Amino acid sequence: MNCGIAIFPSKQVQDAANSYRKRYDPHYNFIQPHLTIREKEEWDEMRLGSAVDRLEVVTRGIAPFEIEFNRFSSFYPVNNVIYLALSDTTNMENLHNAICKDELAETGKTYSYNPHLTIGQQIGDDELHDVLSSLKKNPVDFRSRVDRVHLLYQTENGAWTVYQTFLLRG
Repeated sequence: MNCGIAIFPSKQVQDAANSYRKRYDPHYNFIQPHLTIREKEEWDEMRLGSAVDRLEVVTRGIAPFEIEFNRFSSFYPVNNVIYLALSDTTNMENLHNAICKDELAETGKTYSYNPHLTIGQQIGDDELHDVLSSLKKNPVDFRSRVDRVHLLYQTENGAWTVYQTFLLRG
């Protein structure tokens, strides 16, 4: 089964993101707004159990923290994705680095980890530039507390659902 690891921001952030995702993100119906910690990967039951064990250990040593979204940005020209960006990515990067090593190490990645909340993807170049220039006129100031990590799996219809939640207890 496909599994991944993510955090879900506050309802306020999710509602704001969904107001854009409805129109610009074809994955809107399959997963709620989130920040990916570990990309999806095909896992068997043994690998899933190993991930649960790893997440139990890691989350015991990490304290909850705050994140702040402060702007719209894009991965263009590498990828036509529009996202809500964080003012400081340090805590999310530390969480990612703590989780994604040893048995959960990600191999073969062609890009650096950049925590973000996608609000649009699979958009043509012209539309991306139009939408992004319009969005950048809007002030962004959303805060969210990160106090849990979710291990997700993908259902047969393509939707993502929580397999297990791990509280940050450091």
